[in-house]
Amino acid sequence: MLSEQSVVNERTHSEAPIEQRITLSHHLSLTALIWGDASAPPLLALHGWLDNAGSYAFLAPKLAERFRVIALELPGHGHSSHLPAGISYHYIDYVSAVLSAADALGLERYTLLGHSLGAGIASLAAAATPQRIDRLFLIEGLGPLGDDGSNTLQRFRDAYAAPAASGKSLRLFANVDQAISARTLASGLRADLAQPIVERGLAHVEGGYRWRSDPRLTRPSAMRLAEGQIRALLAGIEAPSSLLLSTPVTPYLPSAMMEARAQLVPRIAVTHMEGGHHLQLEHPDTVADWLFGCLS
Repeated sequence: MLSEQSVVNERTHSEAPIEQRITLSHHLSLTALIWGDASAPPLLALHGWLDNAGSYAFLAPKLAERFRVIALELPGHGHSSHLPAGISYHYIDYVSAVLSAADALGLERYTLLGHSLGAGIASLAAAATPQRIDRLFLIEGLGPLGDDGSNTLQRFRDAYAAPAASGKSLRLFANVDQAISARTLASGLRADLAQPIVERGLAHVEGGYRWRSDPRLTRPSAMRLAEGQIRALLAGIEAPSSLLLSTPVTPYLPSAMMEARAQLVPRIAVTHMEGGHHLQLEHPDTVADWLFGCLS
């Protein structure tokens, strides 16, 4: 069942979104923040690793001029539920969760937008269900992080050597500003840009605040898709696609790899923009212009 809750007023942005809970099963429900008119064409937006729907807080109100923007929070992130004990977070399962959420929302055809981890998931979702995707917009990502075989065994061993119960312990923050400072140190984002993600990502507990995200998200992955498998999947993307990459290049998105992957997508335009990894937070007006320009 879907339920629309009251307008979210956690931040003081001019366009406040509506929060919606999406129940997928008895153990998994996801949350989305929604901007725009319900009759507008749907755009499903996916955030990055350890981020949440707050990463679209500045961009979504601009896109809502033409779309109903649904910023979905992935399992273990934001206000979405964590996976049960003993179940790990795997890339393919994220794709399944996104497609199930689209079904639950009644999205027969829609536009997909993804940032970083969300861009990788959006790429695979578009390859899996080409008949449902109108357009594909990717910011800082095309397919998931791959495996060339050079570190497969060590990654596999490291994953099983890590404690099974959880990832890193959750730090207790005395106040929101302290959490914002921690996020800026970890990501390089300015405090004002990190704020919407941090405020959305905190839970008020006794003695202060802790991150809402599942600490198991920081556990090393036992397996990654082989680069050859990723490229085979990317070749199955049929929707007109647009990829936005930062300049300077993000270290784990090397130019040669991204160019090789992009060459496999039949209809894709690649654009470079000066800025950091979170372009949609740093330059929301320019990113909105890029997206709208791709539609013309």
